Amino acid sequence: MNRREFLSTPLVTAAMTASSALAQQTPRYDTVLKGGHVIDLANRINQRTDIAVLDGKIARVDRNIPASEGKTTVNVSGYYVTPGLIDLHICCYYTRLDLTPSVIADHHCLPSGVTTCCDGGTAGAESFEDFKKIIDRSKMRILSFLNIAAPGAQASGAEQDPSQFKVQLAADTAKKYRSLIVGFKTGHYGGTFSDTRLPWASVDAVVEAGRLTGLPVLADFTPLPAQGKFPARTYREFLLEKMRAGDIVTHCLADRYAFLTEGGKLNPDVTNARARGVKFDLGHAAGSFKLRLVVPAVQQGFIPDSISADLFSDTPYTVGINLTNVMSKFLCLGVPLVDIIQRTTVNPAQMIHRPELGKLSVGSTADIAVLEIVKGKFAYLGSGGGKIEGNQKLQCVMTMFGGKILYDHPYGLTVPLWQDIPKDSRYWADTTRQKF
Repeated sequence: MNRREFLSTPLVTAAMTASSALAQQTPRYDTVLKGGHVIDLANRINQRTDIAVLDGKIARVDRNIPASEGKTTVNVSGYYVTPGLIDLHICCYYTRLDLTPSVIADHHCLPSGVTTCCDGGTAGAESFEDFKKIIDRSKMRILSFLNIAAPGAQASGAEQDPSQFKVQLAADTAKKYRSLIVGFKTGHYGGTFSDTRLPWASVDAVVEAGRLTGLPVLADFTPLPAQGKFPARTYREFLLEKMRAGDIVTHCLADRYAFLTEGGKLNPDVTNARARGVKFDLGHAAGSFKLRLVVPAVQQGFIPDSISADLFSDTPYTVGINLTNVMSKFLCLGVPLVDIIQRTTVNPAQMIHRPELGKLSVGSTADIAVLEIVKGKFAYLGSGGGKIEGNQKLQCVMTMFGGKILYDHPYGLTVPLWQDIPKDSRYWADTTRQKF
């Protein structure tokens, strides 16, 4: 009997049919997200598409993945499915009370679809080992812009003391922890200058650390007038001479920056800096979103390259922000959703030199946000007073990190009604009630 004859015998045919049926019944994936509108700009996807996840990775992106192929299948029709969001600027070194008061990243980021955040200089080289304890126990991904001031953002004034700007130590620490440190941070440096306290000491130090490591800097800067023999420290010099291509200006819409001319037009220096490759990060925080300046800037097309919340301990209740709230403000100002998603996924991934993040490519880590646009009447607060009103807001309904669903509210997309839970489930086990 030849091979063809053998394969056509009734016994073999029946076995093959049974095997095929079993294969169809056995789930191929851990999770299938079905029916969502996927916005994955790294892969130029902006349409209804299913996503399958296996072993913590994106296993398949296809228009029609059978529901039966997932051990868990989640109906996400009517929602937007995006890569896990990236908040480029946050303060999350919450165990150190002598530093910038911080938030617990898991508590504020995961409910807004954020799977990766970058601590914006709360920790420095001397405190990074301690900060790493938070990184190691977080349920999401925390990266760091290392403060050029070695102790970190201390209330005692390390960011004001050039003797604390330890460039080589910062560079060595970044090289040691390449997977965690994505750049360097400077900020808050001002006051009175002298021969031992030069006007550009902080910026020059952080840029040198960036040069030694090939990493970008996240720079928070305040222009200052001339002091004695020291000329004015200007926004123009900062943008066009100090910042390198790939360096990031944070709090870029703060009123201390002259991003608008006195006539209300976009400052050409901003346009020229962008042409040089300088990047702009929002860093909303409590004081960097004054609406009388933000609205005309956005209307003229100046949208930050990355939209970040810069959460610290007060901002969730003083200005009521998390990342989706900040994104909603731009939605309210008429910025298309796809542009907002770009600035919270693929753009920040590129800015921190982590191109493996911010996308839903097959083989990439399954970090996923499921979002919806809610219709209604909403108000959004600016810095220093004032608000805008809109008829929609962006809300996260599910967050997956590394293939695990860590947030599933307010709808419980993966949770059955209690009475529908199978009777053989542990749910029904009478293990906790006291019997007297």
